Amino acid sequence: MRMSLALIFIWFGLLKPLGMSPEEELIKNTVYFFPPGIVLFVLGCWEVIIGIGLLYKPLLRLALLLLLIELPGTFLPLIVLPDICFNSIPFGLTLEGQYIIKNLFLIGAAFVIGSKVNQYSPQPQPQITVKDI
Repeated sequence: MRMSLALIFIWFGLLKPLGMSPEEELIKNTVYFFPPGIVLFVLGCWEVIIGIGLLYKPLLRLALLLLLIELPGTFLPLIVLPDICFNSIPFGLTLEGQYIIKNLFLIGAAFVIGSKVNQYSPQPQPQITVKDI
């Protein structure tokens, strides 16, 4: 699950600064108060960093923190642009709305990975001495 999530974040993140993201217009319309080029670059880099952090176990906690900070923002179009996200509020989703709602799965996956984070951290092994035997 960790590898799959990392792949998603790296892949989708790389598309943004390259101008190849299918969600580019949605992002531009949602955060219209920031320059779109900067937003897409920063968001893309942010997602690539999350993906790399998910791959590299010592950065796992940081990656999960960055992921949980970013994901609530992905739901902003549901509030800011409901006409683009819904055919019929609250259940009739457009393709863009479905794309956003799938992030619930990413959040769930992040919680599953986060629940295992101590298993990824090296635990000190107890030292056995001669007098213990």
